[in-house]
Amino acid sequence: METFQSLGSLEPAVVAAAEIVLASLKSGGKLLFCGNGGSGADSAHIATEFTCRFMGDRRPYPGIALTADGGLLTAIGNDYAFGDIFSRQVRAYGRRGDVLIALSSSGKSRNILSAIEEARRLGLKTVVFLGKGGGFTKGAADIEILVPGTVTARIQEAHKFLLHVMCELVEPGLEKE
Repeated sequence: METFQSLGSLEPAVVAAAEIVLASLKSGGKLLFCGNGGSGADSAHIATEFTCRFMGDRRPYPGIALTADGGLLTAIGNDYAFGDIFSRQVRAYGRRGDVLIALSSSGKSRNILSAIEEARRLGLKTVVFLGKGGGFTKGAADIEILVPGTVTARIQEAHKFLLHVMCELVEPGLEKE
């Protein structure tokens, strides 16, 4: 309960994230999502909310889960390094005007930091959902949503809740079918 009671202070950052997501989608941009483990599953889930639908019927928007292609992930991990699995995809798919949304409950995932750095180098906007004090990823993204707490499960649950709030803020501004 303590973790969820602290989320109100994150409202300005969530609203700012929703604003850049909406601006990107309305101008023809796309959303790239990444995370490891449970955060990777959550990033794929939220990508689906944009490409399929969230609450109402509307046209689909491009939400790409960089966690979704096992062949690509293992090829990059094998041929380059595990730390490159997301940054290489950002380089392939990302364009100025797009948004990278990264999730890391610890803030200590080198592949997440690398993806953010590559996205910023290419001119993408970056949003990161963090926990456990933010680790070495703290301060790397344009918008940072840092959930207080130390329990991974609670941080991931809070991330998913806040991501759904972001979707709820964005969806009314999206074009209907």
